[in-house]
Amino acid sequence: MSKIMVAWNRILVLFIGISVWSQCLWAQQYKISGIVKDAHSQEIIPFATLQFVHTQTGMVSNAEGKYLFELNVIPSDSILVRVMGYNLLILPVDKSRKEQTINFEVTRSDVSLRVHEVKANVNWGLILLRQIIKHKPENNYNKLNSYKYEVYNKLELDMKNLNKEKLGKNRFTKPFAFILENIDSTSEDKPFLPIFLTETLSDYYFQSNPRKTKEVIKAARTSGIDNESVTKFLGGMYQNINIYDNFIPVFDKQFVSPIHHNGSFYYDYSIADTQYISGQRFIKLNFTPKRKGENTFIGDLWVHDTTYAVYKTTLSVPKDANINFVHRISMVQEFRQLPDSSWFLFKDKFIADFWAPSPRPGKNFDFIGRKTTTYSDVITNDTSATNIFGDRKYPENIVVLDSARIRKESFWVDNRPEDLSRNEEGIYKMVDTLQKMPLFKTYSNTIKFLATGYKPIGPIEWGPYYYLFSQNRLEGFRLRLDLGTTPQFNKNIYLYGYLAYGFGDKVYKGKMSALWLLKKHPRTYLYAAYTKDLDNGTHYYDEVGTDNIFTLAIRKNGVPQKFLMVDEKRFEFFKEYYSGFSHQLSLIHKQVRPYDPLPTSAYYPKNANGQDPLTTTEVEVKIRYAFQEKFLEGNYYRISLGSKYPIAELKLAAGIPGIAQSGQQYQKVSFGVSDYFKLPPFGSFYYNVFGGKIFGTVPYTSLEVHPGNEIYYYNKYAFNMMNRFEFISDQYAGFNVEHTIGNGIFTYIPLIKKLKWRQFWTAKGVIGSLSNANKNLNLYNGFPFKTLEGNPYLELGTGVENIFKFLRVDFIWRVTPDEVTGEPASKRFGVFGSFKLQF
Repeated sequence: MSKIMVAWNRILVLFIGISVWSQCLWAQQYKISGIVKDAHSQEIIPFATLQFVHTQTGMVSNAEGKYLFELNVIPSDSILVRVMGYNLLILPVDKSRKEQTINFEVTRSDVSLRVHEVKANVNWGLILLRQIIKHKPENNYNKLNSYKYEVYNKLELDMKNLNKEKLGKNRFTKPFAFILENIDSTSEDKPFLPIFLTETLSDYYFQSNPRKTKEVIKAARTSGIDNESVTKFLGGMYQNINIYDNFIPVFDKQFVSPIHHNGSFYYDYSIADTQYISGQRFIKLNFTPKRKGENTFIGDLWVHDTTYAVYKTTLSVPKDANINFVHRISMVQEFRQLPDSSWFLFKDKFIADFWAPSPRPGKNFDFIGRKTTTYSDVITNDTSATNIFGDRKYPENIVVLDSARIRKESFWVDNRPEDLSRNEEGIYKMVDTLQKMPLFKTYSNTIKFLATGYKPIGPIEWGPYYYLFSQNRLEGFRLRLDLGTTPQFNKNIYLYGYLAYGFGDKVYKGKMSALWLLKKHPRTYLYAAYTKDLDNGTHYYDEVGTDNIFTLAIRKNGVPQKFLMVDEKRFEFFKEYYSGFSHQLSLIHKQVRPYDPLPTSAYYPKNANGQDPLTTTEVEVKIRYAFQEKFLEGNYYRISLGSKYPIAELKLAAGIPGIAQSGQQYQKVSFGVSDYFKLPPFGSFYYNVFGGKIFGTVPYTSLEVHPGNEIYYYNKYAFNMMNRFEFISDQYAGFNVEHTIGNGIFTYIPLIKKLKWRQFWTAKGVIGSLSNANKNLNLYNGFPFKTLEGNPYLELGTGVENIFKFLRVDFIWRVTPDEVTGEPASKRFGVFGSFKLQF
């Protein structure tokens, strides 16, 4: 019996044990997992605190931002996530589901989250900052002697906040309804449509002494654009930022780096966390701006506690930063430790939410741009990184290989660091389909016409339209028709001309020109032109002439227009070198016929040999040096985007008498240096210093006529309180400076600060003189000219820009000379307007 009881007890114990074990298994049925990300950058946030609301149940996400709750009972109907520097986020939990995924996307707070050290007089965040700054020289990868790496760039542009129903019904967008299939289905709350994608794969080389950089773009794939200069800008070189620099570029603004040498002047710092990742200890340092409205960031740094190198940083631009057309900007940089224990950039991301005006009042187009860059195959301090600088196969600092834009899909599949998403893959197909649609071509050409003024019609184009009609006192109503060729006619030859007719003087005018691009890189061309037209206020320094519809209503009162009829034949040969050096040889034959109130040809009669004093045959040589100047290239011409270095230009010219009635003999020399550079945190600075001398006795038409401005549109390169032909010289020197300050004193005026107006100041001056012979020829016959000898010209200005994001107003004072020709002596002040779109 006892044996039976013992056996029974054992069975009972076993049954109870199995029951308890099974109930425990049954009870542990709830699993809640997910990931914590930054809502804007989509970067994972490690070590975020998660907690069931109103309970003590919680955990911390791991280094990959992931978390997993395994629970017998779900203790609350919601979970909150807390990350220092971010807004608190609470999401609901479905208690009826055994397994569920809840992903948190937290938004960064513009409100400073101050961590007060516990009753201590030591700010450990500042102590850590000092160590980071101290070790910047050894941790900054640009301090290495040399390095090379492979860089992959992916840039995507999406249109946000779209309404599929409205777009599908709208008569303008309905024909393109198929593109709505690409709208991201995972973002139903804020759907977006991917519209542009580009990828580039490059080898990048760096040498510190002397400093040289080179990028070889091995592959480039761009939806909808096939332009080599655009491809260069989409590579790696133009989009590099370095957290170790004191200032970080954001569009065209310079923002203070959180590890600036004087960072404590701009930021408040606090230590937020300490964690171990792969056996190494890292410290999280949060930073917030000390003052609102300055160009500073909000964000955090994870710092290696041994080398004080940055492991990862997240930077966000505050909403009150003085930057236009942008809702939000986030930047992320991540570093990896190389085998030699140094740290190098591994990945960076740039995300910007921005907007563009819509034709509908009160409506805007919203976009989001995402740039992701990864760096691999890093080699430091090795000859493989420097040998390329002596390789003649790669003369430019950015080289696009011939095969770069014809890579097959298999190449991209093998070489991308990560696969494209479904939406990204759809962009290429969508754009290819759009470009084949006649209606899309019509829409895009209309937009291009309104923006540029040119209307292509097969092998020719009409425009720009703003020259179509104008009016002046000599011609009365003036009509003008401009025509040019397109690449359909010839990719290297551009023919252009216009015909104008004045209904007042009943005279036809016009121009014919031809440009032959012999070589694009480096640029070499031949140019020939014949022009017979009024000069219309155009001058070497001027930006705005009077031969367009926009200047009809902005002429200064009481200042008569001055005209010269110019009959000119011109031939040019231009050659550029990879070094930035270029030279241009010009042969020019020009006949000038002035109109009242300028001295006419009657004051300068022909001599006994039939030579015309107002006709010249000139040979000119222009030598220019612009190191690493950048250009945005069109089909034939290009726009300079400037250089990081000063640009110098030298001109030498000689007038040869006796050829085709030319009656002038002279020699000219002129020289100028200009530069534009950033002065963070004090804005930007532009200067131009120039001078020249003319040897010979010549009429005023061949002297230096200092550029004046007779309209109320501000001219950056002219003297705005000076009239045209007011001062002439045969030797001269001058300067032109402009300092754009930024917020300036507006920082302390709340309303104006909110409007994001910006300040600047300008100063322009010139001094000149005339030889006695040129005075006798041009000054003492009742002519209105004057000389600046002993009485230099000086004007000072200040003003406000960024009014309504595009309007600039200049207030200009003429300091010397005292008198103002043609106007009351008391009128020494002017207000000028201009348009300037900028971030």
